[in-house]
Order: sequence, then C-alpha cells, then structure tokens
Amino acid sequence: MTQSTDAATGLDPEDSKIITLARSARARNGVPEGAAVRDETGRTYVAGTVELDSLKLSALRTAVAMAVASGATSLEAAAVVTDADGASDEDRAAVRDLGGAATPVLVAGPDGVLRVTVPAG
Repeated sequence: MTQSTDAATGLDPEDSKIITLARSARARNGVPEGAAVRDETGRTYVAGTVELDSLKLSALRTAVAMAVASGATSLEAAAVVTDADGASDEDRAAVRDLGGAATPVLVAGPDGVLRVTVPAG
C-alpha cells in the first residue's frame, strides 16, 4: 500500500492533522504546549499543558492519559507543539508505554513546522 504525503510538508496527511490539532490546542488554551495522539483505530486525542497547584502535566502526557482513559490500547503517532527543541524523556516514556518504542513523536514549533521526529523508545 502506498502512503500519501502532503506536497508542502512531506508529511503523511494524518501526521499533519495531529500537528494541526496540537497547534490549535496550544493557541486556543494559551498554554506552553499543545499535543495530539492518534490511536490504533485512528481516533485522536488533543490536550494542552495542565498547570494546577496540585497537578502538573505536559500536553503530551495529558493527551496519552486521555487516550488511555478512552480505551485506546496502542498509539500510531504523537505530536507536540512547543518552544522546546524536542520531546522530554518523560513525554516519550508515556508514548512508549502505550504505543511502543518505535512510535513516532513529531515535535513542531509554534508555527506548526515539524522540527524533528523521534521514536518514543
């Protein structure tokens, strides 16, 4: 089966979609990071950074938690939109726990441009 790519970005359209969703969550909520994950059935889960006095979660860990709470048993891909240069070890560990070591984590800047793709493992 041939996988299509977006001519402008070189990304699979489904990967472009989760970057767009992550970027929208970041902007809409005015948080430092936005994230989205895609489960084994193609469903997406979108989240922003959570900063409460009693609870602090990155956007990516929140998105993974939302997927688990909704019954996802695996992940196909994850995306985070951030000012940081990459995904933290803790974020990649959360993706790895649900999706496995080879699950791609797409890291994009606030402009939505992909900076790097790293495996969760």
